[in-house]
Amino acid sequence: MEEQLKTGTTTVGIACEDGIVLAADKRATAGTMIVDKRAEKVHVINDDFAVTIAGGVSDAQLLIKLIRAELKLKEVKTNKKATAKEAANLLGGLLYSNIRRPSMIPGIAHFLLGGRDKKGTHLYDLFPDGSVTPIRDFVSSGSGSVFALGVLETQYRADMTTDEAVKMAGKAINTALKRDSCSGNGIDVIVVKNKEIKRVMNKELDYNL
Repeated sequence: MEEQLKTGTTTVGIACEDGIVLAADKRATAGTMIVDKRAEKVHVINDDFAVTIAGGVSDAQLLIKLIRAELKLKEVKTNKKATAKEAANLLGGLLYSNIRRPSMIPGIAHFLLGGRDKKGTHLYDLFPDGSVTPIRDFVSSGSGSVFALGVLETQYRADMTTDEAVKMAGKAINTALKRDSCSGNGIDVIVVKNKEIKRVMNKELDYNL
């Protein structure tokens, strides 16, 4: 059986005083082969939500399309935008169905969701089994998460600004790049604030000798 295309991945989510920071590396692998050095792992869903992805690329891409459609459909039906909790639960339901769908290749995708609504900004961890966990400080997923968490554990503060957290996220991802062979090639960062969602970093790393 052919190797499944995966985002081996290090992703990071940080809850800050003034918003949410989402970050990830840029390497996609199939087994031991690097197949994409510019993989996009931090995606803007709409004006209110963004996600990071880890796991199978095809599953993550499909689920992003589905959650975009579900959120738009909900807005059309109710004439109201989804809250962050509603968006997280919708995506959790899609993940729950995805991993339990009969298939020769298990559908495995892990998301971190950052969003904004009338109550402020919110961060959620969505496991491949469909479980939804609100995060009040920081979280990391993927093969390099154990290395990133070491940085987050020692440097995180509850009163951090998003500017400070962007720098810390960069350090966390960079630490993982040095130790995890499935993570690499760059850093992508999106910031979710009460008034906007903005990509603040999209940096490729050059390994040429």
